[in-house]
Amino acid sequence: MAVLALAGFVALALTAAAQQFSALDYQTRALVHLTRLPLLDPAMNGVSRLGENYGLIPLIAFGVAILWRPSRRWAIALPVLMAGTGALQFVAKWAIDRPRPNLAAWGFPSGHVLSLVVLFGLMTYLLAISTSTRHWRWLGYAGCAATVVAVAFSRLYLEAHWVTDVAGGVTLGIAYLLLAICLVETIARRRVAARLHGSEAKIHLADDERRGADVDPVVVAV
Repeated sequence: MAVLALAGFVALALTAAAQQFSALDYQTRALVHLTRLPLLDPAMNGVSRLGENYGLIPLIAFGVAILWRPSRRWAIALPVLMAGTGALQFVAKWAIDRPRPNLAAWGFPSGHVLSLVVLFGLMTYLLAISTSTRHWRWLGYAGCAATVVAVAFSRLYLEAHWVTDVAGGVTLGIAYLLLAICLVETIARRRVAARLHGSEAKIHLADDERRGADVDPVVVAV
């Protein structure tokens, strides 16, 4: 899945690097314009702020606090993972430098969507492997998905991104997240295996010492 997502991102990035806009970009922009209402503007601005630094930092801190007891490994990994997300989007935006619908620079990929796909995608994964009931897991899935979709729509509504910018953020976020999960879980499994191997070695050593202690009196008696 990570390879497929990365391939999708590369295809989108090549198109964006050529400063091309698809028919889907223009059609989506026209459809989103039909939903524009003055009453929605404050809500869209507020939702969009979740992807800004002052929105992400409290979310990350909250995630670390929630994960600290049940999974300290992921509580420590989360800030590192999100810092990597920031570096990744900076490099991608700088390298491609495609203008936004509002003509501002660095439109591809959507950093807001990329960051939230990684953050809430990780929360979805941790919910899936948790011991929570099915009811709470599905509520969590729905909340994570709804947040990402709302922010993605807000970026289109505010003309901060084309739909292919949003798709680029989604595909790059999925690829990065899945590779990060594989890396963290592989390291964790190897550490557990190393500890188990060390414990087995200690047990064997203790058994050898006990057997040696049992033999000594016999040798002395002889």
